[in-house]
Amino acid sequence: MEEEKKYETIKRLVEEKGNKDRAAMTLGITHRQINRLIKKYKEGGKAAFVHGNRGRKPATTIPQATRQSIVDIYRTKYYDANFTHFTEILAREENIAVSESAVRSILEAEYILSPKVTKSKKKRIIKELEAKKQQSKGKKEADEIQKNLVAVEDAHSRRPRCAYFGELEQMDATPYEWIPDEVWHLHVAVDDATGRITGAWFDTQETLNGYYHVFYQILTNYGIPFKFLTDKRTVFTYKKKGSPSLDEDTYTQFAYACKQLGVELESTSVPQAKGRVERLNQTLQSRLPVEFRLAGITNREAANEFLNSYIKEFNDKFALPLHNTKSVFEIQPSDEKINLILSVLDERTVDTGHCIKFQNAYYRLLDRNGSQVHYCKGTKVMVIQAFDGNLFCTVNDSVVYALEIVPDHLDKSEIFDADYIKPVPRKPYIPPMSHPWKRASFQKFADKQTHSLASAVSF
Repeated sequence: MEEEKKYETIKRLVEEKGNKDRAAMTLGITHRQINRLIKKYKEGGKAAFVHGNRGRKPATTIPQATRQSIVDIYRTKYYDANFTHFTEILAREENIAVSESAVRSILEAEYILSPKVTKSKKKRIIKELEAKKQQSKGKKEADEIQKNLVAVEDAHSRRPRCAYFGELEQMDATPYEWIPDEVWHLHVAVDDATGRITGAWFDTQETLNGYYHVFYQILTNYGIPFKFLTDKRTVFTYKKKGSPSLDEDTYTQFAYACKQLGVELESTSVPQAKGRVERLNQTLQSRLPVEFRLAGITNREAANEFLNSYIKEFNDKFALPLHNTKSVFEIQPSDEKINLILSVLDERTVDTGHCIKFQNAYYRLLDRNGSQVHYCKGTKVMVIQAFDGNLFCTVNDSVVYALEIVPDHLDKSEIFDADYIKPVPRKPYIPPMSHPWKRASFQKFADKQTHSLASAVSF
């Protein structure tokens, strides 16, 4: 898995001329090692990333008898020592020379925790013990350890800001009465390292459209971030039971867009884990309604336009200066690429009239000359609704067509209206076929989304 991650990261870095600092942070290695991996990739391709010792047992493997001795010695003689101190005692008093990391691994495998253990590790051990209880293995031992781990899940440790600008974007949507008698949802993203608002958009509900607008602002103003952190109880993990189509599955659509840009997407059910955006929501709820009243804002369109200038002023006043923080944003994509990646994808079938139905309307397929293309009934197509609203579709994962709506009625009659003018086929813009739009690729990605297995979600 580690080899595959290195290969995919370096492949993307070389092919798209990406950010070496970001790749180094992703893999946890130095800039010099990144250069070496680039050289390996260019010389040997994927085969160069297969480790020579794959399948071999490490020469430094600690014998099972020694591992058991370490556990017994700690339990009987040095049970109150932290693992660093215990490692020193083993070498000095017991003549057992092993590394601290090996000692830690051996003891934690037996659910023995250091007095200096972190709360997050305690929480992980709790989950392991619960699983162990369900399997009816070692129940008594688990109960004894459980006594020292009471209410850990209720504790939320303070953590430092991320080191780099663009390393983590916390994202959320908050409903509020921003103007009198009007409740809107403010979709907002804030950079964890600097506290800078990187995108904000009002919508009537918490929607994919709202988050896409925030994503669009980030991409056009800063570039491609490293990771998003969202609320697990929002649309990001919600798929309505019995949803008739994938275009309603917000998580899959947003996650697929992130995948195309190489952005990691993580969700959490703990508000404190994304405390920066939670506190930002409270700040904006106390400030924006006053600013709207002073600016005479009375509708959502004007509010979204007002946000552009307000965010700049807010960042200048409250965010940390960018010149003190190193950026790991990837290069800004082209406007065309952003428009096509921030799209909604869904599968449809050609009907008897050689058209497809999408959002309660019928569309015909047009080629680059503006002529209708006819496919047999039952042909599967992938409908693409771009960020700017234009509609396209792909057929057989090989060709892209523009979609043109078929009106219910003609405006004028060729027979009875003297001023009737026969429409001239227009040559629509049709983007080139690309991998993200392949129906098989998207369907494979959608099938892997475990959230879609859930039948209900509580809010």
